[in-house]
Amino acid sequence: MGSLWTVCLILASLASAALCANPRRPVDVQFGRNYVPTWAFDHIKYFNGGSEIQLHLDKYTGTGFQSKGSYLFGHFSMYIKMVPGDSAGTVTAFYLSSQNAEHDEIDFEFLGNRTGQPYILQTNVFTGGKGDREQRIYLWFDPTKAYHRYSILWNLYQIVFFVDDVPIRVFKNSKDLGVKFPFDQPMKIYNSLWNADDWATRGGLEKTDWSKAPFIAAYKGFHIDGCEASVNAKFCESQGKRWWDQPEFRDLDAAQWQRLKWVRQKFTIYNYCTDRKRYPQLPPECRRDGDI
Repeated sequence: MGSLWTVCLILASLASAALCANPRRPVDVQFGRNYVPTWAFDHIKYFNGGSEIQLHLDKYTGTGFQSKGSYLFGHFSMYIKMVPGDSAGTVTAFYLSSQNAEHDEIDFEFLGNRTGQPYILQTNVFTGGKGDREQRIYLWFDPTKAYHRYSILWNLYQIVFFVDDVPIRVFKNSKDLGVKFPFDQPMKIYNSLWNADDWATRGGLEKTDWSKAPFIAAYKGFHIDGCEASVNAKFCESQGKRWWDQPEFRDLDAAQWQRLKWVRQKFTIYNYCTDRKRYPQLPPECRRDGDI
């Protein structure tokens, strides 16, 4: 995705390279500019004039928020600081989802842990109502200590998941292989904190310890750079003209493929593409470089 990334990697370490990875750095805006609470309004706390919020989870309810608009392609990111300490059973989520029955969805899900154990980041992609494309990684940092940026790039050619501008997953458009790809259903952006102790931590073996409540996740940097559309739109008027449609964003560049390879080798703990017990036959999209 451009020579800038290559220059950064030559001149800097991975940590500082991430700062110059994307020439189109997002401008932080207040929560209310693009988002509204979804449920349990009293479990959302506002700070710094609405530039930072906290989601609270207790034994009665979690909470969440969603974008005011729906978007068909674009770049979406959020700075999140995960629930600290004993967060077993909790899920902190950042995802895009369409409104129809055969919905499309692009998921970041952060699975809580017992104190001293690493967080697990699960990603998933639903197309035409079909999901079951989970990948799981450990992060190379403690996501509870500071804010980190989680981003989704979505265009006609690929979906890319980023952590601090490091690509951790690519889902390629494989329509030629008979795999549906999200291209005609606008999506809203959702964020939530909720209890999922029936599956989230060690397959549901570790239950939520409500004596540690409230569980708190913090958010800021409410960035949206997408083509806004009505829920029923099949295309955007500016489709093909925005920066994410340009040739340099239709694939990762060599340096980014190296970073993705690093994540796969060092931090991946589950990939549905290599789960032969679950999928004796390789899912068609896994034939592409993206999800292998």
